[in-house]
Parts: sequence; structure tokens; C-alpha cells
Amino acid sequence: MRILLVYPQYPLTFWGLKHALKFISKKAAFPPLGLLTVAAMLPPVWEKRLVDLNVTGLKDEDIKWADYVFISAMVVQKESVREVIRRCKKLGATVVAGGPLFTTAPEDFEDVDHLVLNEAEITLQPFLADIAAGAARRIYTSEERAEVTRTPVPLWSLINMKNYSSMSIQYCRGCPFDCEFCDIVVLDGHKPRTKGKEQIIAELDALYTHGWRGSVFFADDNFIGNKKKLKAEMLPAIAEWRQRRRYPFNFITQASINLADDDELIDLMVGAGFNSVFIGIETPHEASLSECGKFANTSRDLALSIKRIHNRGLEVMAGFIIGFDSDPASIFQSQISFIQKSGIVSAMVGLLNAPRGTRLHQRLKNENRLLKDVTGDNMDFSLNFIPKMNRETLIDGYKQVLNTIYSPNNYYDRVRALLREYKPKHKTGISQFKFDHVKGFCRCMWWLGIREKGRRDYWMLFASTLFKYPRSVPLFLTLAAYGYHFRKVTVTCNGMR
Repeated sequence: MRILLVYPQYPLTFWGLKHALKFISKKAAFPPLGLLTVAAMLPPVWEKRLVDLNVTGLKDEDIKWADYVFISAMVVQKESVREVIRRCKKLGATVVAGGPLFTTAPEDFEDVDHLVLNEAEITLQPFLADIAAGAARRIYTSEERAEVTRTPVPLWSLINMKNYSSMSIQYCRGCPFDCEFCDIVVLDGHKPRTKGKEQIIAELDALYTHGWRGSVFFADDNFIGNKKKLKAEMLPAIAEWRQRRRYPFNFITQASINLADDDELIDLMVGAGFNSVFIGIETPHEASLSECGKFANTSRDLALSIKRIHNRGLEVMAGFIIGFDSDPASIFQSQISFIQKSGIVSAMVGLLNAPRGTRLHQRLKNENRLLKDVTGDNMDFSLNFIPKMNRETLIDGYKQVLNTIYSPNNYYDRVRALLREYKPKHKTGISQFKFDHVKGFCRCMWWLGIREKGRRDYWMLFASTLFKYPRSVPLFLTLAAYGYHFRKVTVTCNGMR
């Protein structure tokens, strides 16, 4: 049996970092972890190829070669998904689809031959058994939650790691919180399900054996959902492995703001090689936090929480949302002021949307306020519901936020604020230094120090970092490249309106 696994293309998005990746000659930020994991669940004797449309093109010969074409995707990849399916059907290929996009909206894809929905650990094996029996059904679904302790190591041999700036692994699924706008609990549930330390060490060994050195993203819904297990076994095991391997990786993940309340946990994460964490801040407006059920963020000084995390050695990246019913007219300036004060350099600000299956979607449906499906890109100025605030006022204010926080002077001010507060403590192996970094440095000098309008701010902060925080020069250059990408995305978003 010959299987072609296809990962559709992302449009230009905030976290795609397309413009920043050019500095280090990379084509995509992360590999398609889900498809690589599914590939490892298929019979070993089957032939497999993977085409990631974010790094290469899809050839008709690849489609014709395959007995089955497997597709997995997020909602934001919908346009590319439809084009891939169209090409497959034109060439007579049998399409098998799964992942978040198809699980939340299976009725939108009548031209897909087989839908293997929800978690592949549960639904894939019955499909494979039916293929062997010559009686495959169209839809396979289950409300059962998988034991991730049985999830195999991804099949890394299917990709060229040199195309990516970071690798990905997953430790746990699920989140103990229930924010109204979030579909994580719909897809993965409330109870965090974790892998064992032996599994994670095996996955790190697999990446190491395949030659990877550098950043690894723990693609968890909420990495700290089970703090007890992290402290007792997982983080100490990762720290020991990393030391034994001479510090080949550094780690990034996602967590909730209550991480700031646990110094021991932060210290263990830093000791294990974590250097940055994404946190959903959403809004500094207390009423809006209560409205959406973001109770972990209420009744606390959010800026102080961010400072605590920075001070202990983790850089905070964060997501923000505008468009809550409770948002006042002052929300735009409040968001700008908070972001600038906090020193959160990578601040993704999006418009509120209501994905299918969420409590927000159901509430707005009951209020007859839904307009259409979400695009999956919360920076494209689209709203899939009727907001309480005047729509033009909301979009104009949102545009003001983006243009302000990503202007060169304000962006570099946040980098400066971060460098004052951030106290990195992790160890980095010499093996992580590559020629790509030299090229990235030279390209930063040219594009940001000579070509861009904000070059004066760039050089002033570069000189300041070199003399005050010499160990943080690589971080400064990385953030400067990110800023270039964010400004490009902001310009594109403004053009969409």
C-alpha cells in the first residue's frame, strides 16, 4: 500500500513567521506533527511519502503514485485543503481526511472519501482494519479520549529537518480551563492526559538521532495542566537528558498565567531548557475576562505576573483579543498601554471570533448574532458575529492597536523592556551555532539596519544590548527579525480590509 500524506499550506499569518524565516533560510516554522504521528501508526510495510505544502509543491505524479492521500489540517488552512482535494479528485485519488478542520466541520467536505475524525489513536485502527477487509466506511468518529501513553514516536524520516526553524513534540492534551471562545476542550477535553517520561525521552532521542539541534516546541494545549507530574518526574528527566546530551535543544511551550504563581515550577522548566512560553492574556479589562470565563486571569496584577515569569528566566509571548461584549471604548488604548508596559514583545492581537463547538458559538447562535464560519485567522479583520460595539469603530480601533504596537519605535521599546526584566539561566550547547545564524546576522544588518525605516531604533538598541546585555544579542536579533515579520503581516492585514 502506498500512502501520500499531504499537509496543506498556511496563508500569511502571525505565527507562521514567514518573513522572519527568510533571515535564516528556513521555509516553515514547524513540521506537521500530527501527520508524522499518524504516519507512525500506519503499517510499517506500507510505503509512505509526506508533502508539506509550506516547504514544497505537490506534484501530480505524487498523487497518482498513492493508493490513498491522507490530509490533516487546521481551520486556517481551509482554502489550501479545498485545492488539494480538488486536485486529488480530478486525478482519481482516494482521499482520507482528519484533524481539527474535518472534526469540527465534517459536513463541509462531502467530496472526501473517508473521514477519520477525533483522535487518531482511537479512530484510525478501525479504518485500517476495514481497509484490509475491503469494507471501509466513510466516517469514523468517537467521543472516547485516547490514552496518549500509547501514541508512537513521529516518523521523522519523512521530512527534511533543514526546512524548519523548530521541531515539535507533544507531552499532554487537554486543558483544565473552559474559556468561552476556545475549542481546545471540544477537541481534547478538560482533563490533561500526559505521556510518560520514557515516551518523552524516546521522542527527544529520536529528534537527536535524526540530527536535530536547536529549538523544540512542546505543542501542548496547556503544558502545566498537571503540575504535580511535571515537578515530580517529567522536568527532572528532561533536565537530566539534556545535560547528558550536552544541551542540544531549548524548549518553547504554552501555559496558563497561573504559572506565575509557582516559582518552583518556573525554575524547573528553566532548568530543563525552556526559555519562552506562550500565555493567553486576552485582555487587561476585568469584565471582559469574566465574560469569557478566563478566570485564571482575573483578580490578579497581570503585568506583575508577566514580570515574575520574565525575572525567573522565561520570555513571555502572549495572545490578546479585542471584541468582547464587555469591551469599553477605551479598550484599544488599554491594550496598547498594557502590551507596551509588560515588555511582551511577541504580542498577537486578534479580533474575537466564535469557532464551531465553543460555548461562545452556541451563545451567539442563541442570540441570533452569528454571521458565518470562522476563517481561522484572527488577524484578517473578519468577524463571524455581530459585535456589541459598532463594527467600524471596532475594526478601526483594532487597526490602531496593530499599527501602534508594531511601529519600529514601540516594538523596540518592548524589546528594551524585556531585556531589562528577562533573566535567562538556561545552558545552550555549542552545537546549536550554525552557519545559518551567521547568514541571519548579516541579513538583519542589511534589512533592519540599512533598508528599513526603523533602522535608527534598531542600531540604538543593538548597541545598547551589545554593551549592557551581551549574552542577549542572539535574542535581540531573533526578536528584531520577528518584528520585521510582524510589521509585514500588519501591513498585509491592513490591506485586507
